Parts: sequence; structure tokens; C-alpha cells
Amino acid sequence: MAPAPNNKIPIGNYVPLYVMLPLGVVSIENKFIDQEKIEKELKELKAAGVDGVMVDVWWGIIELKGPKQYDWSAYKCLFLLIQKIGLKIQAIMSFHQCGGNVGDVVYIPLPKWVLDIGEKDPDIFYTNRAGIRNKEYLSLGVDNQCLFQGRTAVQIYSDYMASFKENMLDLLEAGAIIDIEVGLGPAGELRYPSYPQTLGWKFPGIGEFQCYDKYMREDLRKTADNAGKPKFNLPDDAGTYNNTPDNTGFFKKEGTYQTEYGNFFLIWYSNKLILHGDQIIAEANKVFRGFPVKIAAKVSGIHWWYKDRSHAAELTAGYYNLSDRDGYRPIARMLSRHYASLNFTCLEMKDTEQPATAMSAPQELVQQVLSSGWKEFIDVAGENALARYDATAYDQILLNVRPNGINLHGPPKLKMAGLTYLRLSDDLMKQQNFDLFKKFVLKMHADLDPSPNFGNPAPLRSTQPEIPIEKLLEATKESRAFPWYPFTDMSVEGGNPFD
Repeated sequence: MAPAPNNKIPIGNYVPLYVMLPLGVVSIENKFIDQEKIEKELKELKAAGVDGVMVDVWWGIIELKGPKQYDWSAYKCLFLLIQKIGLKIQAIMSFHQCGGNVGDVVYIPLPKWVLDIGEKDPDIFYTNRAGIRNKEYLSLGVDNQCLFQGRTAVQIYSDYMASFKENMLDLLEAGAIIDIEVGLGPAGELRYPSYPQTLGWKFPGIGEFQCYDKYMREDLRKTADNAGKPKFNLPDDAGTYNNTPDNTGFFKKEGTYQTEYGNFFLIWYSNKLILHGDQIIAEANKVFRGFPVKIAAKVSGIHWWYKDRSHAAELTAGYYNLSDRDGYRPIARMLSRHYASLNFTCLEMKDTEQPATAMSAPQELVQQVLSSGWKEFIDVAGENALARYDATAYDQILLNVRPNGINLHGPPKLKMAGLTYLRLSDDLMKQQNFDLFKKFVLKMHADLDPSPNFGNPAPLRSTQPEIPIEKLLEATKESRAFPWYPFTDMSVEGGNPFD
């Protein structure tokens, strides 16, 4: 690559960087706590060149008092502070419980009035084969069931987003809120809660299918009947949370997943997840169309057992991904009709950091998923899965955001639309950690000065016509990921390669 001074690097190489705020920045009592500390830290982030922050907007806080009894006051106060400091806002519509996943240090359940309905009808929650309920997120089996005082789950989510829009209208119109990430499952991710720590899962267990509530059972029964396969039922040989693939009949070599029945079940299970995301993202598009925002869905980085032929942990989570079947590109294709972004995790991880027994391949998984998004011509954004403050993790992220490096003639062909760093904490703000983080911000920006208007979205366009499921499934055809450089040309420790 030919040398070039910094001021010759085109602005198109700039990748915005956002920082997640603490999970409990608004408390379960709906109070904006530690305002002075947060304001001080936000100013330090701004001075470091950070472009914006991401905030979980918890359903369990906002609609706590009862159906349609929304209280946005604490979040409005927080958002106005962020706007005053000059940072952009990524808002997560957090329809899931906080607590029970990796890194959760705060507990915020679903609204009590929803949990009360679940006491009478526990099948509104995801359920494993043993009948154990998971109250992190409503089962997608109730998306269109009028079980919530006359509303369906999808209507609840839509009403919540509409109320958010009404109460944050000035911030949306001013372009202060630039991203709406729509929570679609546990941890806000489009997946089933297949590996809940609170129910005993430990890494690298394969997890369990979560479709044994009565609504999902009935859906599968109807699907099987319509397909002329009335004897096809839910699997009974897929093991438990902490099994390895070879310990199960379903995932072992030449196991059930490779049979006609296994293929039928996995198509149904994964399709239900895609249609769940499609329906709720469509509602988000209706609410926010015309505003200068992007909408996004988050996909989980399930990297363990990726090297096993079964990809068992991905399958239980709802990603029907095998060596000859792309389980992620259909999701990207679905998002494309809504002009939505795909947000992916585990960008900081390297294969060599994982235990060999986990058959883990985060680098190959990241390449596959990002490539799937780019092949469908959608924006791809991402985040680190675990808190890291070291150069190795930063350099791996930098490689993933520009897989083929800087382009001296314009925007890189392959470039992520943004990166959200997990997260603002006392550890991040320690002097040594923050000094290196500031170098990371600079390299994310390709050594360019902070650009407050770079990447500001155009008004959100209306959803395109529904894509038939057959068209979505055409995207499962195996295709090679785009090539990656072996290392970044913008290392946090290596200086500018153009000097």
C-alpha cells in the first residue's frame, strides 16, 4: 500500500464508535442515578472523540405500572444530557429481562403486569423439554395471541415504540437519536434463550431447544399436518444444556439433525425466529419511517461448536447454520426489506483464545455473518461480547471493521457502519485503560478528526413488500465469505501505516 499522509485518507474510511452506558443508568425505580458522574464521564468520552452512546430502554421500567402506563421522564432527562454534550444516541428497545446473561450485573424483570399474566398462563414464556419456563422474554409463540389484556405481544412492542417516538419527538427530529435497535429476544438478540446461565447452562454447553410451550407445540403440529407429516413432533433426543454434541442422539455424527425429520424441524424452528424478527422490525419501520434514524436487529455470536459438523449451539439458538447451509444470510435478507442494519457480536475474539474442547471459531463466524450482511447490501454494525481493554482485542475489532484495510481512493469496499464498545465502566475509565481506548477511537476513525456529521442516516424509508419464505430460504445456499486481511493496518500500537 502506498504511503500517504493522514490528511489524504478519505473520510469514507471513518467508522463511528459508540459506547454502551451501564445497564442500570436508569434504575429499576425509574430514576436517572449518578447524574454528576455520568455527565463527567460523557464529557470525557466526547473529548476522546467518541461519536455517541448506546442506552438500554427497559420495558420493565417504562411500562411497569400497567398496560400503556408509560413513564419516559428519567430517560428524557438522560437523553437531553447526552444531546447537550454533543453525543449521538443509539436506543435499544429492550423488551427482555436484564439479568441472567453474560455480563449482567443488574436485575430488571419484565413488567409485573406481564409476569402476573404468566402466573396464570406460563406458556407465554419460552419453555424447554423439561417444562422449565424462561421469563427473560415472551415466547414468539404468543406474538399474535391476544393474551395481554386484549393485545398481542407484537402490539405491545409496537405501542411501546410509538410512545417512545411521541415522547422523544424533538430528539428524533433533531437527529440526536440515530439508531433504534429493536429487542427481539433474550439479551435483545434475535435468538431463542437456549443457553441461560440462571437455569444452569455453562460454557460451552450446546444449550436446549426452547419451543415446548403450548403455543409453539400447536404451531409445529399444524405445520407438520399441512406438510403431510403428522407424526413429526418436537425432538426428544437433543440432550440438555451442558451436553456436548456427541452425547446426544440429535447432534451426534449422523444424528437426527441430518434426517428428513431433523431438517423439517430445524427449518420450522429457524423460520419462526426469522418471521418473528420480520414482523416486529416491520412495526418499528412503521413507527420510525421518515425520521433520520436507522433501525437494527442484533444477532448473537454463538461461536462454540462452530467447528463441529452439527453447529449444535447455533441450532438450539435458532440459527440453522451448517457447513453447507448459511443460517445467517436469510436473516440479512429479511432485514433488507426494512432498510434495517444487522448488529453482530464477538468482534474482539480470536480462535486461539478459546479452549480447544469448545470447537470454537469466532473469527470464521464473524467473517461469515458480516459477509452475509454485505451480500444482501445492508449495513452491518457490531460490538464486542466481553469487556476487553487490551491491544489484542482492539486490533481484532479494527480488523473486522475494515477487513481489507484503508482505501486511499474512497470508502473501503468492506466496512462496518459502526462499532459499539461494551461498555462504560470504572475499569474503562482507569487511566491506563482509557489512554489505550483513546488510541482505539482514533484508529476506528482512520486517524481522522472526529466527524460529528459522518454517518448521519437519511430518513428511514418504508418497508418493501414481504419476501416469500421460499425467497428467504434461497439465501441459505452456501457461498464463500469475503477474504479478510490477516491483521489490521490500523493497529492501536503500530502507529499509522502511512507514516
